[in-house]
Amino acid sequence: MADVVVFIEHHRGTLRRVSLEIAGKAKELADELGGKTHGVIAGAEAPALAELVRNYPIDVIHVAPDADAERFAIEPQVDYVAEVMDRTGAALLLVGNTMLGRDVGSRCAARLGAGYTADVTDIAVTDGRVACLSPKLGGTALVTCAFTPGSVGVAAIRPNALPVVQKPGDGRIVQLEKPAGRTYALRIEEDVQQAAQALTVEEASVVVSGGRGVGGPEPFATILKDLADALGGAVGASRAAVDAGWIAHAHQVGQTGKTISPRLYIAVGISGAIQHRVGMRGAGTIVAINKDPGAPITEFADLVVVGDLFAIVPELTEHIRRAKALPV
Repeated sequence: MADVVVFIEHHRGTLRRVSLEIAGKAKELADELGGKTHGVIAGAEAPALAELVRNYPIDVIHVAPDADAERFAIEPQVDYVAEVMDRTGAALLLVGNTMLGRDVGSRCAARLGAGYTADVTDIAVTDGRVACLSPKLGGTALVTCAFTPGSVGVAAIRPNALPVVQKPGDGRIVQLEKPAGRTYALRIEEDVQQAAQALTVEEASVVVSGGRGVGGPEPFATILKDLADALGGAVGASRAAVDAGWIAHAHQVGQTGKTISPRLYIAVGISGAIQHRVGMRGAGTIVAINKDPGAPITEFADLVVVGDLFAIVPELTEHIRRAKALPV
């Protein structure tokens, strides 16, 4: 039990970045354990995507060119991942801490009788045991959870917590056969994709978020989006802004929204309540733009700019565009 399996997510022909982040860590863990890395990718576009995965440190890529993996919810993916876990006798399954990753990981853990831990920000082999570092209690404590030696472990890795390592592994491709006689009950009738932004807040390395202080929906589509675009990032929001109907829930950062780990987080007109702090605590650098110098967010932000956001944000955007030689 030394191999490490990675569940490789994709959507509409695009690999999810978190799966590529996990690949590098999987190789590191497999080397420590004395095993190999395996990737599992299912869906009609799996063969083409497997060629892209060859650029990353996966030794064996298990491919299931099965349209049912996208036609039906979750269970087809679980079947293929569980099969590879059984076939390889792997010690560890790594999935993204995403909606799909958590579902696949938890179901595989139940089938395999494996230990499971979610929202992992780092993972390493210590004294022969695989140990996961995970924030708990709203990010106020860091807990190390180690899997029992000789047992199977499943870990869901937080997006943006690990770097992408673009170094090819062996890249051998193995075809997976569809389980004989398997039927699925839960069909996906329609996949509705919001056309708000190319990057999601979970995957963006820069997030510009707005809160109640922006005053309405228009700033999200104008000054906040302009700043996010200039920085190559995504637009986020606090729960107050989402509850007010100013922006869709997919943008929400916080305890009841998305947990993110961008390199740069710019909070515009956000007070910084604990529920919001839970979602963006893992950011590398936190910049707060707020008219209230006593707002809670000023207590943990790396840089605080006090003033009128409607004057500050457009000027900041203009400076960034000029610095990058982009048209103003």
